[in-house]
Amino acid sequence: MRHPLRTVLLSFAADAVLVVVFAAIGRASHKEEVLSGLFVTAWPFLVALAVGWLVSLAWRAPLAPVRTGIPVWAVTVAGGMLLRAISGQGVVLAFVIVASVVLFVFLVGWRFAARLLTRRRAGRAAA
Repeated sequence: MRHPLRTVLLSFAADAVLVVVFAAIGRASHKEEVLSGLFVTAWPFLVALAVGWLVSLAWRAPLAPVRTGIPVWAVTVAGGMLLRAISGQGVVLAFVIVASVVLFVFLVGWRFAARLLTRRRAGRAAA
C-alpha cells in the first residue's frame, strides 16, 4: 500500500520533532542552556534518524510501529551515539540507556498511538 506524501512527510516531521524534544529535555535536565546548544545535542540523532528512514524504507509504511518504528529507533540510537562519539560528545552507558528508552517511547510509541486511533475510527465508521 502506497501512503500519501502528506502522511510520509508528517511522519518524518513527527520523528524529527520528537528527536529535538528528546535533546531539549536532556539539556534542560542537566541545567544546560536549551536553545543555544540544542543543535549541537540534536544533530547526531537527526542525521541518524534520516539514515534510519533510508535503511528501513520508512516511507513505505511510515505509521507501522514494528516494521518502521523499531528499525528507525534502533538506527537513530546507534547512529546518534556513534556520531556523538566521533564528534567528541559524551557517550556513557547511563545516557545510552536513557536515550534508548526515551527514543523508543517517542519513535515507536507515537506509531502505536496512531494505530490505535486509526483502528478506533475505522471501527466507528464500520458501525
